[in-house]
Amino acid sequence: MRALKIAATGMTAQQMRVETISNNLANMNTTGYNARRAEFADLHYQQMARAGTVNASDGTVLPTGVQLGLGVRPSAVTVQLEQGALSQTGGNLDVAIEGRGYLEVTLPNGQSAFTRDGSLKRSAEGLIVTSDGFAVAPEITIPDDARSISINADGEVYAYFDNTPEGQLLGEFTLASFSNAKGLEAIGSNLFKETEASGAPVVGEPGEDGLGTLRQGYLEDSSVDAVREVTELIEAQRGYEMNAKVISAVDQMMGATTQVR
Repeated sequence: MRALKIAATGMTAQQMRVETISNNLANMNTTGYNARRAEFADLHYQQMARAGTVNASDGTVLPTGVQLGLGVRPSAVTVQLEQGALSQTGGNLDVAIEGRGYLEVTLPNGQSAFTRDGSLKRSAEGLIVTSDGFAVAPEITIPDDARSISINADGEVYAYFDNTPEGQLLGEFTLASFSNAKGLEAIGSNLFKETEASGAPVVGEPGEDGLGTLRQGYLEDSSVDAVREVTELIEAQRGYEMNAKVISAVDQMMGATTQVR
């Protein structure tokens, strides 16, 4: 019976949905995290009687035909690009992005990665880096004798010293945008890499060409809606149970067939 395999594909699909939801709930406190959604598509169909086939000598055709679906398959797990709420931290190197854009960082192998996690740190050499120690591009070094750091909405970084009332411009953060940000490849640690689907990064100054602005002393919260995730988790659980009942029913039908004398 085809129903066994069809129900099995349904159980696999709901299992994948639960895994996606569990990852969202696990990252509900991850800075700058965007929720993922599992998407599915029906499998190909077996044509038992094709619609439009001539069914009689007088030329009468079948109006609908007989098509038997063979189950479901995962089609994508997409990122829901939503702006998370901003939480005030007061940290001099905590930066939230209001609007579109990603901070660019340089990985140890020299490749570029992109992130919305603005919880930046200062290395032993004074370089502004991420929590994992990756340098933010363009590289900005804070002098050892700097009393405080100021980052304005345009990304300009100023250092203030004890003997100088005016701030010294150290550099300027830039933001990168993509024509299809959903096509970025997540590599963990709140980092993304460009792909052919995302397109090449377009780097610009914050606040220009549709890019967002920066806010010092804030971090972007996860955009995960816990209530919606729990609701979808219940739906996925019920879907899994119903597909399991289909398998149980088919098993009973096959058992009845073997008992026929």
